Amino acid sequence: MGDTSVVVQSQVQDDEAKIEESSQNGTDQSKAPSFVQYKWWIQMVIYSTFVLSGQAIGTLFGRLYFDKGGNSKWLATLVQNIGFPILIPFLLITSTKTNHEVITEIQKPSFYIVASLYTLLGLFLAGNCMLYTIGLQYLPVTTYSLICASQLGFNALFSFFLNKQKITPYIVNSLVILTISSSLLVLQNDNSEDQSNKKSRKKYIIGFLSTVAASAGYALMLSITQLALQKIFKRESFRLILEMSIYQSLVATLAILVGFFASGEWKTMDKEMDEYKLGKVRYVLNLIGTAISWQVFSVGSIGLIFKVSSLFSNVISILGLPIAPVLAVIFLHDKLTGVKVMSMLLAIWGFVSYIYQHYLDDLKDKAAKNVQVVELSESLSLKEVKHVI
Repeated sequence: MGDTSVVVQSQVQDDEAKIEESSQNGTDQSKAPSFVQYKWWIQMVIYSTFVLSGQAIGTLFGRLYFDKGGNSKWLATLVQNIGFPILIPFLLITSTKTNHEVITEIQKPSFYIVASLYTLLGLFLAGNCMLYTIGLQYLPVTTYSLICASQLGFNALFSFFLNKQKITPYIVNSLVILTISSSLLVLQNDNSEDQSNKKSRKKYIIGFLSTVAASAGYALMLSITQLALQKIFKRESFRLILEMSIYQSLVATLAILVGFFASGEWKTMDKEMDEYKLGKVRYVLNLIGTAISWQVFSVGSIGLIFKVSSLFSNVISILGLPIAPVLAVIFLHDKLTGVKVMSMLLAIWGFVSYIYQHYLDDLKDKAAKNVQVVELSESLSLKEVKHVI
């Protein structure tokens, strides 16, 4: 009995030393998550900035193209995707820094699966860009941008079925408010003087329906992208973000080029450039700026899907909706009616509601992790003592 008590006492002392050591390690490790979280927020800010700036500038350039004499739908759609070569140098740089990722990969997806995925996403992207182009051509920037708010509702629906996204009361509140925000635009009258013009009204309806359809298609594409990242690639790296942006843009560019040459619009490019109100140089600069802006948006959007979810990526995109209308009022002298202002405020309200839900989820995750750490340390110490006794 005496020997046993000595053994138990020594074991308890060893356990206390281990617990003390684990607590010290825990304090050291607690610093690591703070650094990881700090790095995570930096990446979030960078990707969000890419989305907001790329979307606002690209939308304004696209509207300016049509306002100043541009008429080619295929060309306006092409420049939304053809800027992918600017990402290739970054792909070459990251390949030298991430060679260890290739070694640590357990299993790569097959070439046929990846090729099929990029082909599907590229064709989706080409179709969505054409629908967005039609909407942007026939609608004012304010109306066009705010109709895009409907894509959050579509994204939530697809995310629920494809990505198992939780639908909480705050998210439902966000979706309802954003839907109302978009629906208000159907009731407003853009230019009462043109109501007698049936052709203008018809174009408005076509632009409205095209933008709604594009929003639904884009939302589905985001959910498919998130599903592919979870089920096919199963890894996270900046190189993969670039690869997805480049390859799907390449497929979209090839598909749009077919339509561009088949439609015969390429024959009128010289005439369109000569008749452009701002001159040939600004015509070319507009196309280049549009191409770069949408590639920046693409990288930011895929990056946010990596870090959080497709739904969050869409929320950040919708947060940028008021930016384009405000810039359009300042630089393009677009009209900002009372209905559009109300729609903007509702869109911001819906965004805040979603962000609050994300904040609550973050708090719950932190609390759950802390409880798991405490329970694990207690269970390990009890098991060791029982084993000795």
